[in-house]
Amino acid sequence: MKMNNPDLESSVAAGFTDAGPAKISANKVSVYYGEKKAIDEVSIDIHTRYVTAFIGPSGCGKSTFLRTLNRMNDTIPSARVDGEILLDGQDIYRSKMDVVQLRARVGMVFQKPNPFPKSIYDNIAYGPKIHGIAQSKSELDEIVEQSLRRAGLWEEVKDRLTDSGTALSGGQQQRLCIARAIAVDPEVILMDEPCSALDPIATARIEELIDELRGRYAIVIVTHSMQQAARVSQRTAFFHLGNLVEYGRTSDIFTNPRKERTKDYITGRYG
Repeated sequence: MKMNNPDLESSVAAGFTDAGPAKISANKVSVYYGEKKAIDEVSIDIHTRYVTAFIGPSGCGKSTFLRTLNRMNDTIPSARVDGEILLDGQDIYRSKMDVVQLRARVGMVFQKPNPFPKSIYDNIAYGPKIHGIAQSKSELDEIVEQSLRRAGLWEEVKDRLTDSGTALSGGQQQRLCIARAIAVDPEVILMDEPCSALDPIATARIEELIDELRGRYAIVIVTHSMQQAARVSQRTAFFHLGNLVEYGRTSDIFTNPRKERTKDYITGRYG
């Protein structure tokens, strides 16, 4: 994949020699809101083997770019996306793309937990029902249990599946939302600051969960916390003013950044 910035190209290449083929490849992606350019020609590869963290100061474009990966920006009338985003080599912005199916393959977990006003069971069962994944009640039961187990929530809720999902604690609600995303058997999970509304104990549980899910799904997490990025990710992308400044191994980004802007952000000179 040809990249715009030769320094960035070598940085990515150095960090991904053992990664295998990219699950998602973005090539010169720009995002506009009306006339305002929010993202400027970002090129990046996302791999299943790693958790990838997007970091940068508020308003830098990291969440905006995350939303391009499953076309969530389509919901904003003034938004326009230029460039190419490939999922397993297929352009997700092509006219024939089924966006509903795309969002089943590329799930999203939002900043604020948003369980449906339904029972815990129905929160998980909703996706498999509408996508025709389960052919019987027993299959649906199995999907619900497996999804809740993978999200580390089964033991806490197995005796109260008929209770409302909104009755759970904040951390449990976020794990419920992760279980809901998992239930449709996605290939990619996007997480937009999933711990920002949670207490430290709930945050630690979500971070443990991300580590447990690593390798099963390609996971991308936007985080305002550099400490969290260092804990949960193996690859980190630093965004600033709509640009992807640097992308590589998390350990390299935090201990030996190649760009001065990255170093200034990591050391707290701005942000």
